[in-house]
Amino acid sequence: MTKSAFGDWFDAGMDAWSLSSEASTVMALRTARIAMGGSGAMAETQLMFAEKMQASFELQVAAMSGQLGSAPVGATRKAIGFYRRKVRANRRRLSGS
Repeated sequence: MTKSAFGDWFDAGMDAWSLSSEASTVMALRTARIAMGGSGAMAETQLMFAEKMQASFELQVAAMSGQLGSAPVGATRKAIGFYRRKVRANRRRLSGS
């Protein structure tokens, strides 16, 4: 593996680490909202599942249509970026900021 390839994969790993950190925050916020019960909990649960299905479909379409590119590290970073945008939007919505 060349030095630049190592660096590219290292960057992808850091992107994944950052995504996992932000996702854990979203999971905690969602868990708290669902634990409160009531209609808000049901709405959040339904939204969560709908978002996951939609995101999965969108990423599959992007992969199949070549929008992620053909280089493995580039496709990896684009996929992580795709999910980071979704996770970030949920963090903002759930935290009220």
